[in-house]
Amino acid sequence: MPSKHDHRTFVNHAVKITVLAAGLNLILAVRLLAGPPFLTDDPEPVDFQHWEAYLFTVGDYASGDYNFDGPAVELNYGVLPDTQLHLIVPMTTVAGEGLPTVSGLGDTEFGIKYRFLHETNGWPQIGIFPLIELPTGNSSRGLGNGQTWFRLPLWVQKSFGPWTTYGGGGAALNSAPGQRDYPFGGWLVQRDFGKHLTLGGELFAQGRDTDDDQGFAALNFGGSYNVNEHFSLLFSAGHSVAGDRHTLWYFAFYWTW
Repeated sequence: MPSKHDHRTFVNHAVKITVLAAGLNLILAVRLLAGPPFLTDDPEPVDFQHWEAYLFTVGDYASGDYNFDGPAVELNYGVLPDTQLHLIVPMTTVAGEGLPTVSGLGDTEFGIKYRFLHETNGWPQIGIFPLIELPTGNSSRGLGNGQTWFRLPLWVQKSFGPWTTYGGGGAALNSAPGQRDYPFGGWLVQRDFGKHLTLGGELFAQGRDTDDDQGFAALNFGGSYNVNEHFSLLFSAGHSVAGDRHTLWYFAFYWTW
């Protein structure tokens, strides 16, 4: 028969795991706003009948807790002209100082990107990219949101020779316990250095996604190295400059065909 000490130890571990699951679940929204390799996305869909695939890792370290997705897979397909289907399936790991590490399937992301205005000399290209987050991760272990939620952004892009700038924003709608709706937005500038290397930086911000946080603004820098016309390496890293403290990173292998 277990002793009182064993019972207290079990209860203490159970409480720690519950706190970890609840606390780290609050920061999942940060990793779900990734437009490879940045948080800000663009309006340009995959070409008609073409595929994109990413094998990636992405992480967020915040006040002693971290959320890490990897390995994770993103697939995009140009199902119609100016229309892209999008899917992300991640393995998620969450942990905190002095608390056990928990890993498993995370929430699944599905979306449709639609560009309704093409870029001209005088106009940028503009598109929408509604996303639905399906609760495939175990929320009691901190691996998911626990309920389906949505993001509804609009993105704008314009190019000037080797320079490209894009950005926009929208709203996240999340009715899961402990969560709240919030606005988000960002803007990015990047430059091509020949055929192989592209580098850029962004400023991204989002509002409070729970009653206990402040929201944040972050600077992020990164880019891509094109090994050939079908394969690239993508990377970025950044840190918050206002609000909640976050250290962010992303790395991916990218294929297109």
